[in-house]
Amino acid sequence: MLTDPIADLLTRIRNAVRIEKVFVDVPVSNEKKGIVDVLKREGYIWDWEVVESKPVSLIRVHLKYGPNAEKVIGKVKRVSKPGRRIYVQASGLKPVLNGLGIQILNTNRGILSDREAKLKNVGGEVIGQIW
Repeated sequence: MLTDPIADLLTRIRNAVRIEKVFVDVPVSNEKKGIVDVLKREGYIWDWEVVESKPVSLIRVHLKYGPNAEKVIGKVKRVSKPGRRIYVQASGLKPVLNGLGIQILNTNRGILSDREAKLKNVGGEVIGQIW
């Protein structure tokens, strides 16, 4: 059992991008589905799908690279951890890297990027940052 499954997801994505894998598999959960859905909406990955397998179903994340194999995801950072949760209000959302990156938030309206949270005027727990 993992202590921090979200950190595991982000670490698997970070490591797969480093070695330029086409996809990466992670154990499935609803929170992870929300995070990879935000990554797809923001254009950091091509797509994701749930792969039924035994003993555990997996989320297959199809990673995205540029036309000359440039990495779309440069850095992945876990902000809120199980020992220390970081919360932010909608008015306190600052752009990551002057708007080149995103923050992923767990809000009362689901998992959203910082741009979506500002439009909906909601705050929440900052899960991580990607740029």
